Amino acid sequence: MHIRQIEGMRVAIACDTGKDPSAPGNPWSRMETLLVKVTTDDGMVGWGEAFGHKLNPVTMTALSQLVAPALIGKPADAAATLLQAQQDLHGFGRTGPVLYALSAIDIALWDIAAQRAGQPLRALMGNHRNVIERYASLVSYDNHPAEVARHACRVHAMGYRKIKLHETTLPAFLAAREALPPEVDLMLDVNCPWSLAEAGEVARQLKGRNIAWLEEPIWPPEDVDSLARVRALGDVPIAAGENVMGLEGFRRLFEAGAIDYAQPSVTKIGGITAMREVIALSRQFPVKVMPHCFYYGPGLMATAQIVATLPADIHLEVPFVHFEQRLHPYLDFSTPEMRLPDIPGLGFAPDLALLATNTVDSFRLGQ
Repeated sequence: MHIRQIEGMRVAIACDTGKDPSAPGNPWSRMETLLVKVTTDDGMVGWGEAFGHKLNPVTMTALSQLVAPALIGKPADAAATLLQAQQDLHGFGRTGPVLYALSAIDIALWDIAAQRAGQPLRALMGNHRNVIERYASLVSYDNHPAEVARHACRVHAMGYRKIKLHETTLPAFLAAREALPPEVDLMLDVNCPWSLAEAGEVARQLKGRNIAWLEEPIWPPEDVDSLARVRALGDVPIAAGENVMGLEGFRRLFEAGAIDYAQPSVTKIGGITAMREVIALSRQFPVKVMPHCFYYGPGLMATAQIVATLPADIHLEVPFVHFEQRLHPYLDFSTPEMRLPDIPGLGFAPDLALLATNTVDSFRLGQ
């Protein structure tokens, strides 16, 4: 079985964050992603998703000009084919758009492998659950305390027990924390803004404030030593990983004692193959794997299938927006419970008409 055709589609779906139009900042109106469709010479079809967002045009170019031409005609075997592709293309960097494109291909090949085996992906990977719990990953509300608290309470009223904020100020975090019951886990993702001194000061301010974790406090994200020093203060649990370069990047984080929560992203790190490697390595260290997932297509479904193989206290991150049209049935986030599909593969079955009308750019290579 070989790869016959690769298609890439930049898709933008209208969405609503619930943001008050009069509040500071610009509300999101659409959320873009990059989908990949792989077809084999015997007619099997698998879907993948690449990171991401504003970077999609660059990842699309890497996919159409470098990755797809290198893979047409190659065996549809994720482990062997993708390892060779990474070696062949390593001159373009060990992370970034080329690896994001390869991640999408890897996801699609695992989708095909599970379909061929006649099993949901989680069953192919071993012990699993059929029902998982989601956690709500909110967009940024521009550090506006009242808005942040309002949306945190809105999500909690829907039954969510874990909520993540994307804010950078103490008043914004505290507004949500004080508005929620103490048993609700509240995480803070600051997206790599601070020096060691700045991050250390924020960690000290958050001590005793009932924070589940502080995510990616250090710039640059590969400064493992500084991240480890923030964690060593013992003030708050530390999470990181969506920007880590492959398995060896996680090995550095683990060996340095830099994190409590590892957050590999299936659309960035090398797909499902790399995710499984990170999970296996993590078992040698006192860390929990809590996958990063701020996407809504095959990457979301792949992450859900992976989460289903992890302990029950590991929840699925979802981008907490309301999609005006659902590309597939699993974009209803009205409750935290997610019952996974029983069909073979990822379980990603897009609405093809909706996909066509919301595709902003595409390519097809192969027959």
